[in-house]
Amino acid sequence: MPILSNFYGILIKMYFQQAEHNPPHIHAIYGEYMGAIDIRTGEILEGDLPVRAHKLVKEWLNIYREDILRIWKTQEFKKIPPLK
Repeated sequence: MPILSNFYGILIKMYFQQAEHNPPHIHAIYGEYMGAIDIRTGEILEGDLPVRAHKLVKEWLNIYREDILRIWKTQEFKKIPPLK
């Protein structure tokens, strides 16, 4: 699973098997926590993240949502800038 971005100790990854993994989502890994997060809503679909880490991921998604959805739709991997 390629790493799209990495910030504040949070790794953001995405599977590239779209048809088998709807709705569009990313995987956020923070220490021993892992959450599958809906790209469109920012809500956790599966797993768990600390509240602060989840807020940071949602903030990052709000900035780069269109780029991330484009990656999901085209299956063309590219790095996304980290949250600063």
